[in-house]
Amino acid sequence: MKRKQRRAQRETSAGGVVFRRAPDGEPRFLLIRDAYRNWGFPKGHLEVAEPPAVAARREVGEETGLGNLVLHGPIRVIDWYFRFGGKTIHKYCHFFLFESKQGDPVPQTEEGITDCAWHPGEAARRTISYDNARAVLEQATAMVQALAHVEEGLGAGGGEAGGDAG
Repeated sequence: MKRKQRRAQRETSAGGVVFRRAPDGEPRFLLIRDAYRNWGFPKGHLEVAEPPAVAARREVGEETGLGNLVLHGPIRVIDWYFRFGGKTIHKYCHFFLFESKQGDPVPQTEEGITDCAWHPGEAARRTISYDNARAVLEQATAMVQALAHVEEGLGAGGGEAGGDAG
């Protein structure tokens, strides 16, 4: 007798929270709108043997057309369950913080991305469609603020901010 599979199928993806500083120094975060009209971050499946950070950079580039992204580090891994094709999927998504200093995002319409837009932090928080993505944004915002403090310290001639000059 054949037993029914009870375990969820695991999938892993990676994505990026992309920010850019406005002329006033405040960060703007890039959100994409998918085919279901939900707003979130660019993300997608890992290719075979592809590290999550590499996949995140590739997916951001593919879905938004942005290149020359500066990786600032991992943000967090989120997970959720959903049903697809009669199967339960347990999806894990690794998010990374990227900075984009130039270029205009262009939505990857052939993949169902219908819009890309830069939002100030609070507007991005209100626009994001999913609670778990909102939590990623909150952590990314804290990382961007920490980066700004480090950059201010280095810009003021205080090159000893981390205690490591080399």
